Amino acid sequence: MESPQIEMGAFKANGPQGQNGGLRSTSSMVQSLNPRRTIERVLRSIRIVIFTSKLNLLLPFGPATIVLHFAAKGHGLVFLFSMLGITPLAERLGYATEQLTLYTGSTVGGLLNATFGNATEMIIAIYALKNGMIRVVQQSLLGSILSNMLLVMGCAFFVGGIVNRNKDQVFSKATAVVNSGLLLMAVMGLMFPAVLHFTHSEVRQGASEVSLSRFSSCVMLVAYTSYLYFQLSGRSNVYSQIGTEEMPNEDVAEEDEEAEIGMWESIIWLAVLTLWVSILSEYLVNAIEGASDSLNLPVAFISVILLPIVGNAAEHASAIMFAMKDKLDITLGVAIGSSTQISMFVIPFCVVIGWIMGQKMDLNFQLFETATLFITVLVVAFMLQDGTANYLKGLMLILCYLIVAASFFVHVDPHSSDG
Repeated sequence: MESPQIEMGAFKANGPQGQNGGLRSTSSMVQSLNPRRTIERVLRSIRIVIFTSKLNLLLPFGPATIVLHFAAKGHGLVFLFSMLGITPLAERLGYATEQLTLYTGSTVGGLLNATFGNATEMIIAIYALKNGMIRVVQQSLLGSILSNMLLVMGCAFFVGGIVNRNKDQVFSKATAVVNSGLLLMAVMGLMFPAVLHFTHSEVRQGASEVSLSRFSSCVMLVAYTSYLYFQLSGRSNVYSQIGTEEMPNEDVAEEDEEAEIGMWESIIWLAVLTLWVSILSEYLVNAIEGASDSLNLPVAFISVILLPIVGNAAEHASAIMFAMKDKLDITLGVAIGSSTQISMFVIPFCVVIGWIMGQKMDLNFQLFETATLFITVLVVAFMLQDGTANYLKGLMLILCYLIVAASFFVHVDPHSSDG
């Protein structure tokens, strides 16, 4: 009776060669299908995803949003609760994407980051498009770009400069130049429909700017796809981080991250979190106009300033953390990379989705919003041109964001929120 156990023990003791390796893998599969081990892995995954982030203290605001929606019609509280409930979900979406990237490699990982990095903004925008709130879509996506470029990067430069006050932090100028060029291309795509509209030089009033926006959106999507391919192909070594040649081997080994949850666990968590974000986003979008009345805030201020706080929670925390560790190349990848994704992928994607839905979503963001974006891109491009960062540059970017926030607080949108 003992011989089968001895043989199985011998097989497990041998290395993964030939038949012994096959039995070893079969044994591990049997163990993974063990209900007890499955329950342990599920509980461990829940503990890592739910209980390791302090931001998850805001998770109860999600169910409270649904209860409050049916119990009372206070749109202001529903908006605030849903915004607080989505914030930790956006951060956990970024975490699950990073975990899955460790299994898929850099190429697929880059595509995943492009898809899920701004998933919260895309979901909110699609629900707003479904309700015909085109101006809310335009202003919330514009606000995400402004928040990433001014507030997130400004806070990262400021905190990183204070922690590393004895020196100027450096980053790769090549990466900054490429992203600045893409942002300027996005500004060009947004500017021409607005110029057509305000100069009254259209062939067909109203229809030409929509047609131009749809064509420009397809071109911008092609440009962003080409950028992804260029970045993730063999040419990506052009944008290697400064100082990697001088890094000792032990430092390189320390940066090799190990996955905390399994690949399928990451996929399941991405699906669950995306579903929960989409549910809360519907309540958030439906409560925007009511919140504007009850809180006495302009819809433009809510869309440009308050909504991006939800989607940029993960970017804000990670950008500051990497800046404190003197890894500004990663900080720029988080802040400027996210702005590039929104301007060159999410906004054109929303135009195409609106085209499919029958909504006249266009790239005419109106004169005030387009001018704000153009000036912001110029300011940030000049800040990044020398490849150095310090706390003074960070403070200047934060103060620029305060000017933008005050401008939208007193700005009256010439169009209603339903476009």
